[in-house]
Amino acid sequence: MRRIHVIGIGAGDPDYVTAQAVRALNDTEVFFAMDKGEAKSDLVGLRREICSRFVTRPGFRFVELPDPKRAADGDYNQAVSQWHTARARLWAEAIETELGPDGVGAFLAWGDPSLYDSTLRILEQVAQHIEFSFDVIPGITAVQALTARHRITLNDVGEPVLITTGRQLRSSGLAGSAVVMLDGECSFLGCPPQTRIWWGAYLGTPDEILVAGTVGDVGRRIADLRAEARERHGWIMDIYLLRA
Repeated sequence: MRRIHVIGIGAGDPDYVTAQAVRALNDTEVFFAMDKGEAKSDLVGLRREICSRFVTRPGFRFVELPDPKRAADGDYNQAVSQWHTARARLWAEAIETELGPDGVGAFLAWGDPSLYDSTLRILEQVAQHIEFSFDVIPGITAVQALTARHRITLNDVGEPVLITTGRQLRSSGLAGSAVVMLDGECSFLGCPPQTRIWWGAYLGTPDEILVAGTVGDVGRRIADLRAEARERHGWIMDIYLLRA
């Protein structure tokens, strides 16, 4: 039976790759990667760099798949569902075409495959079309990288912390501590000015940017830095921790 590894490769620094991930990398014949266009070619390049650094077995291959476009308007959940379905069809075809009956492939997930990553959901759909087994190798998350780089704890003493999105922050507001991901709207600007924020972009890469303070003091600076960095690179991955 075909086997697939879903390997968490950390938030950008190759040193985040675990020993377990290295073993899975060296068990892989074909690495599947989504090609998101020239602007995000760095993301595929970093995956190739990780393989070049850690894979010692000869003959492994990279297969780049054109990422289907996700609808930018209309119902958000419906758009994501349709995007996942389109990806699943593409992945099923690629796995059947590129892997032999006993072949081993892998998808490399930024951070950890369990946290705001679509790989596992899409593979569940792929399994409806072809037969294969898969395992999951956990990775260092952007949440861990953010708190480590700012040298802070994730939660206050005895208090919970919420992991959420910019969309949810705008609709539900902030209570206590929250890690915010997938926020292209700088939703923190809607928080009270005394709200503390620890922000990071391109964590673990040479382009890393870190800012901390209160929303009133540094919020506009973060928004400006984010816009400038996105314009310069053509893409951005950022995350922040808020504390009311």
